[in-house]
Amino acid sequence: MVSYLAEMGVLVKMAAIRLKITALLFISAILLGAGFFFIYPVVSTLKKENPKKTSFMEYREREWEREGKKIKIRQIWIPYSRISPYLVKAVLIAEDDKFWSHEGFDFDAIEKAIERDIRQKKFKFGGSTISQQLAKNLYLTPSKNPLRKVKEAIITWRIERTLSKKRILELYLNVAEWGEGIFGIEAASRHYYSKPASDLTPEEAARLASVLPNPRRYKPVGDSKYVGNRSRIIYNIMVKRGIVITESGEIESKEEVEKETANVEK
Repeated sequence: MVSYLAEMGVLVKMAAIRLKITALLFISAILLGAGFFFIYPVVSTLKKENPKKTSFMEYREREWEREGKKIKIRQIWIPYSRISPYLVKAVLIAEDDKFWSHEGFDFDAIEKAIERDIRQKKFKFGGSTISQQLAKNLYLTPSKNPLRKVKEAIITWRIERTLSKKRILELYLNVAEWGEGIFGIEAASRHYYSKPASDLTPEEAARLASVLPNPRRYKPVGDSKYVGNRSRIIYNIMVKRGIVITESGEIESKEEVEKETANVEK
């Protein structure tokens, strides 16, 4: 009996050791995998070079191939100066209102997203800034697993410390998904409104910004209640902040808006 108990004790200890080793190897693998993103990709190339195809685009292409869909990516790259200032303002209001002041992470938004996930008993995260969305679009996938979020955080941190805010916004507006196969604001503007992004009106800008959370489900044109309600909220905020000219003429002109966005710290 004594020998049996001793043998069982040894087996338990061995199992505990194996468990610790397995846990250590698992944690090491995660740290090494995440640590790799402190070096790669080379974010500094984005200062002057535009990405030819993002990881997110490649993910969509694989998805279309699996589903037997013959969809081609539509994207027209344009500089920041050729994007309507109304569109810039609308996207910031809709997606990341603290963009110019935060350093890549909106911790208040993240806290609210976590609290919402706990209430709903779901594991979705949320509260992503434009910098985080850019990191995901350029180098990662739509996956929401914890390791992907760690990688996203590392790349976001590097992007914010390497690129100017204006360049981050320019990149994001050129690679963001705006519909099935539609990437970037110029392709979206031409597809939905048959005009260049520089000519978008405040109403059109608000509707385009309103679909960004789920651009394959919602379209800026049409009679969707979700798009109508969300774009109305965005537009009203633009009016209250003096971005849009109203019929009373009390709001600043488009030229003043362009001047304001041009003077943002690079």
